[in-house]
Amino acid sequence: MPADPLHSAGKPQRSTTSQPPSGSGASAIEVRRSARRRRTVSAYREGDRTVVLIPARMSEAEEKRWVTVMLDKLAAQESKRVLGDAELSERAERLSAQYFDGRARPTSVRWVTNQNTRWGSCTPSEGSIRLSHRLQGMPEYVVDYVLLHELAHLLVPGHGPRFWRLLEAYPRTERAKGYLEGVVAAERLPHPPGTRDE
Repeated sequence: MPADPLHSAGKPQRSTTSQPPSGSGASAIEVRRSARRRRTVSAYREGDRTVVLIPARMSEAEEKRWVTVMLDKLAAQESKRVLGDAELSERAERLSAQYFDGRARPTSVRWVTNQNTRWGSCTPSEGSIRLSHRLQGMPEYVVDYVLLHELAHLLVPGHGPRFWRLLEAYPRTERAKGYLEGVVAAERLPHPPGTRDE
């Protein structure tokens, strides 16, 4: 999404940068206020930062509410985008570089449709990583967590303390685990008669 053309020239605007709410998809949020902007609010990603454009007259409470709304909206848009196997491999490489100093080097990363009881799997001896197709459409931070989980298995095979220490570097580990636990719990809930096929 391109930057708002109203802000490319003219009156300077007030801009603030803050850390995002826990679990959001960006490392920082920049709020730009503009006297020209009357009612509309928009947002876009700029690298690892989220820029939210709001009217200058908004109160701090309104700003906080709109930042949350726009972060959720961006996350929903991003979750609809399905990554192909090539993009998944690139993402794994980028995550390994960012969180594991590039030490986890998979030979293949791909989606599979035969994993219905696990989110991902890894064969360290082959260097292969497989993610369940059920993750497609979930928020990107969840897919990233599962990728990092499997990448960590290339470095540490089991789920001991050393393994979990590796994942501590990813700031959205607990949020992603909670999301996946929620999905599993929802699948186990009883469905009222006649609602499954509707």
